[in-house]
Amino acid sequence: MLGIVPCTKVWPVIYTIIVYQWMDLQPELDVYILTAPSIKNPHCYSEKRIWVEEHLGIEVVNKLIISPNKGDYLIDDNVSGKGQENFEGEIIQYGSINYPNWLAVKSYLLGKLY
Repeated sequence: MLGIVPCTKVWPVIYTIIVYQWMDLQPELDVYILTAPSIKNPHCYSEKRIWVEEHLGIEVVNKLIISPNKGDYLIDDNVSGKGQENFEGEIIQYGSINYPNWLAVKSYLLGKLY
């Protein structure tokens, strides 16, 4: 038996929802949720979709992409391991010294946008 916690049981990190909503309101940004699939959990596709609906709303489900490929800005807690090393845009490493939390990510993006 695999010890996998369904992602529908994972609570959002503090400020995740607030900063996502702020980013989505910025006309300069076209925000999508990009998440890599787990090859160890075949249910992850539907679990990730349910998580997005429960925490961000049904309309955001249309902006969910489950893929190892990413966009212009990649906000991720890892800089390698799931294709991040091939990313051609800018990586914002969430949880790092420079971006320890979502408010730091928001502050950085504010500086880039304005």
